[in-house]
Amino acid sequence: MSRTALRICPLCEATCGLTLTIEGARVTGARGDRDDVFSRGFICPKGASFGAVDGDPDRLRTPLVRRDGELREATWEEAFDAVVAGIRPVVERYGPDAVGVVLGNPNVHTVAGALYPPVLLGALRTRSLFTASTVDQMPKHVSSGLLYGDANAIPVPDLDHTDHLLLIGANPLESNGSLCTAPDFPGKLKALKARGGTLTVVDPRRTRTARLADRHIAIRPGTDALLLAAMAHVLFDEGLVTLGELAPHVLGVEELRAEVGDFTPEAVAEACDVDAATIRARARELAAAPTAAVYARIGSCTVAHGTLANWLVDVLNILTGNLDRPGGALFPQAATDRTPRPAGPGHGFALGRWHSRVSRHPEAKGELPLAALAEEIDTATEEGEPVRALVSVAANPVLSAPDGDRLDKALDSLDFMVSVDPYLNETSRHAHVVLPPPPPAQSPHHDFAFNTLAVRNQVRYTRPAVPLEPGRMAETEILARLILAVTGMHGADPATVDAMVVDQTLGKAVREEHSPVHGRDPKELAAQLTGDTGPERRLDMMLRLGPYGDGFGVRPDGLTLEQLLAHPHGMDLGPLRPRLPQPLKTRSGKVELLPEPVAADLPRLRAALRERPTGLVLVGRRHLRSNNSWMHNVPALTGGSNRCTLHIHPEDAERLGVRDGADVRVKGAGGEVTAPAEVTDAVRPGVVSLPHGWGHDRPGTRLTHAANNPGVNVNQLLDGSLLEPLSGNAVLNGIPVELTARL
Repeated sequence: MSRTALRICPLCEATCGLTLTIEGARVTGARGDRDDVFSRGFICPKGASFGAVDGDPDRLRTPLVRRDGELREATWEEAFDAVVAGIRPVVERYGPDAVGVVLGNPNVHTVAGALYPPVLLGALRTRSLFTASTVDQMPKHVSSGLLYGDANAIPVPDLDHTDHLLLIGANPLESNGSLCTAPDFPGKLKALKARGGTLTVVDPRRTRTARLADRHIAIRPGTDALLLAAMAHVLFDEGLVTLGELAPHVLGVEELRAEVGDFTPEAVAEACDVDAATIRARARELAAAPTAAVYARIGSCTVAHGTLANWLVDVLNILTGNLDRPGGALFPQAATDRTPRPAGPGHGFALGRWHSRVSRHPEAKGELPLAALAEEIDTATEEGEPVRALVSVAANPVLSAPDGDRLDKALDSLDFMVSVDPYLNETSRHAHVVLPPPPPAQSPHHDFAFNTLAVRNQVRYTRPAVPLEPGRMAETEILARLILAVTGMHGADPATVDAMVVDQTLGKAVREEHSPVHGRDPKELAAQLTGDTGPERRLDMMLRLGPYGDGFGVRPDGLTLEQLLAHPHGMDLGPLRPRLPQPLKTRSGKVELLPEPVAADLPRLRAALRERPTGLVLVGRRHLRSNNSWMHNVPALTGGSNRCTLHIHPEDAERLGVRDGADVRVKGAGGEVTAPAEVTDAVRPGVVSLPHGWGHDRPGTRLTHAANNPGVNVNQLLDGSLLEPLSGNAVLNGIPVELTARL
């Protein structure tokens, strides 16, 4: 007999509500939940394929432990015993920094990935942290940290109310949005146009989003920061700067005016391949709109001036008075955010508090560049020990980081590696222990990260739709036991981890004067927590201490877990609202418009005015039915447009003798790959494009469908040396390549 259950989709950042059809313990269908307070029934092909993703027969069901060189099935007890035996000697002999931690993108899509890695890092005390952020979004975190004092204070466009939207390096009709959580992003863009608004897209590719736009600017890859600096110049030069209500909260306007003086539209036009008149028109249009928002994503982050480009996005929002304004770009307020502290000066944001051992890359937000992981393992120096053991949680850096071949060899040289992953993939195949979490239908879901980036304040929670299969272990318990194993507490009750976090959090809250529980007894507060599991008790605590919470009885109508469970389709908390100056944590307590690290990097941008590519450059692309390397093992999500082909403009194809469908050899600084050509005018001349996340042809994996159609790993064209200096983000776009037609 079939039944239905609600589930929030974990397969991209849109976080749509789903209604699952379940027969026995198997998900047989998924449709949009029309009563979901956020998504209102919207669903994309990934969500519709939830059952196929959940039931993938290649998902691991039991732990694997390496014995005599081979990974073999083991019990959970044997697996955690092996973790202790592998990691503890490394920590005790070489120190905590000899243990690296790699966190992949899927961590932000799960309850376990949000709650436990911070505890793991705090307990290990390692500085060898590498995450997917440095191949994706770190420039945005750094620019927000420098502007606002908080690397996670990221304003999002008010899509439902803006009159003018400028999108840069973003393709939400394929990605569903990123660092901007918005179910039915395509519908919101169409609604913007229907109400008379304007959509402008800046992208070297004529993407699906660009085709929808009123205007498409086919910029030369990697020159976004120059274009934005020129627009800022126009605002100053033509007297169009209007801070409005922002004025009391902003420092450095006149200093910024001087710094952008060199970036006239005429000066940047040739480098960007955008004429000066167009640049001036777009700046005037932005300033004249009743409300406007500038939004940029991965195309602006994975380039040589990523931090400056993302800083300039916010600069334009500020100079036009559209930051923290309805219809502009606002700071969301998630239900699990800490109780808002009073406005005032904070500790600020610092870069480079420590450096990587080999190439001396500065940390950003506590992380080292993922591109540096291989050298941190395989290169000896006089300063510190190499990474000798690795904890990898939901990560596949062999495909997602530059120079996967080198990393492949480096992982094979580790003393020990443990991977928390549902698949034996290109990275986890190197592990000595693999700990597989259950499918998403067997796990609870709350979007801790994405609600802080949502275009409307709301809160939703779904318990597991299907009971945990016998022999499986909840992902929350896996990570709790992993924390105990690597920190010398192996054998303790995993509930100890949650209890410790509750005690520490409540102990801190009662000491904070602005907290609703200031001065109260933390034990008495802990006794009030509800929930069937430790993670649920932690969620209840976060909700009750949060901005909408009941404050443990202080606000009787406030939010609790029990109240949330009584609203299975979620609770709407209202539109985004102005919040400044409260989110600011800079030392001045104001928006610091020209931070010193940014000013110090502007000469490098001035030098780019003279740079011109002499050959082809490569950019990536995203498919609607994919999310990095996750989903290529699901037949329903591959094929059609989701193929690993090289897009090349007809003019370049004719010049190089490349035929549509024929194989082309692509060579970069890190290596070469061969892919079939797809001749299309969707890319501008001089630009070629390969999608990210492919290359499933390495031996030793258990990805049956992906291995039958492996594609090629675009990141193998990179040698890992090209990083954006402020953030450590890998430069993945706008890189020079050479093409050779294969006859």
